[in-house]
Amino acid sequence: MAITAAEVNKLRQQTGAGMMDCKKALEESNGDFEKAIDFLRKKGAKVAANRADRDAKEGVVLAKVNGKQGVLVSVNCETDFVAKNADFIAFAENVVKIALEKNPANIDAFKALPYDSSISVGDKFMEQVGKIGEKIDIGYYNTVTADKVVAYNHPGNRLAVVVGFNQLIDDEAAKNVAMQTAAMAPVAVDKGDVDTTVLERELEVAREATRAEGKPEDMIEKIAQGKLNKFYKESTLLNQEYIKDNKMTIRQYLQSLNKDLTVTGFKRFSLS
Repeated sequence: MAITAAEVNKLRQQTGAGMMDCKKALEESNGDFEKAIDFLRKKGAKVAANRADRDAKEGVVLAKVNGKQGVLVSVNCETDFVAKNADFIAFAENVVKIALEKNPANIDAFKALPYDSSISVGDKFMEQVGKIGEKIDIGYYNTVTADKVVAYNHPGNRLAVVVGFNQLIDDEAAKNVAMQTAAMAPVAVDKGDVDTTVLERELEVAREATRAEGKPEDMIEKIAQGKLNKFYKESTLLNQEYIKDNKMTIRQYLQSLNKDLTVTGFKRFSLS
């Protein structure tokens, strides 16, 4: 199929790879962006590791906690100018407050909730569209429930995190883990929590990259497993090096506070 310059540029923006490499990857992948990204990785190109939230554009990302419940919401708009407007930020904060109070099951249920006594959340968004003149919507919504929940909002309102723990933890220590989650973008809490599709993808990329390096075929699986272990250390929260003390992992940091203390879950979202 014919690959357009716009498609090549989009892949380049997502991955940081060269224009010709992106064009080749899209041609080989028949225009499938995910397959094209894997093609680049297999060929050894350095590409952006975190693409999960690349579709989001501008807006405000906020996390809030109330007792054992935490919510994470992205209220999206089209321009940075609107995202930084005080009225828009106040609107986003009200929307997050409603989510925390009502705990809707999903975005559709969220929009059906009353914004106030006269209008629903969904209709309020439509009202904002008419007022602002841009598309305004809920780009992301998720929750965390645990014995202890902490929220971290990164300055600038473009990145936020909610982390749950299995028992009470000092507020400063909880914030340290939340900041780690924000900075290091783990894909899961622990090895066993990584989606099997993600694991197979990482193994396949590792196998192909190893072959491209000219390694013997009988060594490829062993080397790929070694690379998978590196992936676990870099991409699962409890196995990451603690950024404030790289002599220990996050698991070891938590166990230094309480031997039974651990993370039960987290949600992280950022606007690219």
